[in-house]
Amino acid sequence: MFVRAYLRASTADQNADRAREDLERFAEERGLKIAARYVENESGAKLERPELFRLLADAQEGDVLLVEQVDRLSRLNAEDWNRLKALVGEKRVRVVALDLPTSHQLIQGGADEFSARMMDAINGMMLDMLAAIARKDYEDRRRRQAQGIETAKTKGVYRGRPEDEKRNAAITAMLKSGQSWNSIIAATGCSRSTLSRLAKRLREESVAA
Repeated sequence: MFVRAYLRASTADQNADRAREDLERFAEERGLKIAARYVENESGAKLERPELFRLLADAQEGDVLLVEQVDRLSRLNAEDWNRLKALVGEKRVRVVALDLPTSHQLIQGGADEFSARMMDAINGMMLDMLAAIARKDYEDRRRRQAQGIETAKTKGVYRGRPEDEKRNAAITAMLKSGQSWNSIIAATGCSRSTLSRLAKRLREESVAA
């Protein structure tokens, strides 16, 4: 059995490694060793996450996908969550989350077939519930943010999110030098949406020149 740790943060400004010690401690306390770590800065609300899919591609039947919290794995809508669950089911990977105690028993073994099936069913139900809660939290925060922006615009005080000019200048220089998007993302931790926006700006500047 391989334990594969998945660490995710939403933006490059957050640190996806912050949960590493907790995951390492959890595994060590149970006599396990984390065989591989997959770290990325992507939103949990989108299904397209390269490192998560690399983990699933690497995984073999019976491997453990270890996460700090269920919302690190999913803030997906119902359709995308079902797609991800189906893929996990096809690979027969066991999802274990530190904030989901029922999942901890999946790595203990020794249970008879009936008990194991019951635990799988209970754990699946709990995963669904926590994934739904994580999605609702995401939508609530987005709605409150939109309301706050609209209020600020009405009052004439909205300025938008400040641009990281130093980082974006470095990314633009990399684009000009012909570096690939993947290498830029790996070097800077920026998102593809940010890279796309800067590439578009660079093209527009070239046309204007």
